[in-house]
Amino acid sequence: MVSIKGGQIVSVAQTRDLGHVIDRENAAIGVFLTLPPPTKPMIEEAVEKGFYHSPGRKKDYPRLQILTVEDLLNGKTVDLPPNLQTFKQAGKIDKESDTQPAFGFE
Repeated sequence: MVSIKGGQIVSVAQTRDLGHVIDRENAAIGVFLTLPPPTKPMIEEAVEKGFYHSPGRKKDYPRLQILTVEDLLNGKTVDLPPNLQTFKQAGKIDKESDTQPAFGFE
């Protein structure tokens, strides 16, 4: 889940709304991207959302992460578990049905 706010004024209500969406959609992680720096109540709201535990990496990741545009321009990224799957693997072919069926033309 990602919420982007480009105005000069951001509030804890916007962060709280994203937190509710994360819970409702059962999302592991949500990102709040903002132009101005977050307020102290916004940071507290993000901390209250807790952590997502990645079983594969055995590491915790903040469930609600707040980044500013300046953070992104300075190279900061969202703290996500790496995707270890490089491509979607094709399903197995049954040996008995590994031939293409005929079109039925005679």
